[in-house]
Amino acid sequence: MCQSRHCGADEEGDTMDLYTYRGIQVKGGVPREIVDEVCIESRFHLVVNGEEITAMVASAEQLRELGAGFIVSEGLADRVESVEAEGNEIRVSAGVKPGGERVLETSGGTAYLRQVPRLGAGPRITIDDVYRMTAAIESEDWRKTGGLHCSVLFYDGFLEAKACDIGRHNTVDKVIGHAVLAGLDRSRCVIGCTGRQPAGMVAKAASAGIPVIISRAASTDQGIKTAEEAGITLICFSRGDRFTVYTCPERVEGIAPFGEGKICGDSGYVREGR
Repeated sequence: MCQSRHCGADEEGDTMDLYTYRGIQVKGGVPREIVDEVCIESRFHLVVNGEEITAMVASAEQLRELGAGFIVSEGLADRVESVEAEGNEIRVSAGVKPGGERVLETSGGTAYLRQVPRLGAGPRITIDDVYRMTAAIESEDWRKTGGLHCSVLFYDGFLEAKACDIGRHNTVDKVIGHAVLAGLDRSRCVIGCTGRQPAGMVAKAASAGIPVIISRAASTDQGIKTAEEAGITLICFSRGDRFTVYTCPERVEGIAPFGEGKICGDSGYVREGR
């Protein structure tokens, strides 16, 4: 049995529509009846300039941001002209760049293979900033369901947007989309997220021009390589009072002498914040 609970997503994506399901939980060998809140999985068609380019499995909140963010984070355009979400369609108008190979990722999502851009200096952050930004990533629905990913966007050090979704890629697209629609200078932004950071996730931040990523999860060899090529500060395993800086440590104040005088793009940096 199930029942819909409509929370009404706020601007930060901190509440969502959820279903409640009855189940039998076994703990310590003892069964008992429980009621769980469960994420809702929906399917949307992304239409760009009148042509459908992909179908997306996502949570049904912040759909305009999802459409705008996908277009920019996949390097299809630097900005969008308009975004409308109606029913199961997200319609975007944008000046699309030529090229880019369309691929299906292991997550089941669509991505476009392009050369990642090299980013500029970007913001400098402190160890305490990393702790504070990491703490902002979690949401009440994330804690209750165990089935969501979350991302946050900080602008000039302040929390600007928050998104939760069943897909980790979608959460990043949604906060990037917020920056796109709000006309923010994305080179002054930091992204924080729950999801791991393979090459495709890091490339999203690079295409959007966001130079710092903070993740509670791991990266991969290609994720780290992509961050080096793009000049992104990639921070992973940010949990509690620890985190690991894999690339471009000079943007993180307080980890000298490790990041002192280093040039972003040099390989081999594995630095832990204590």
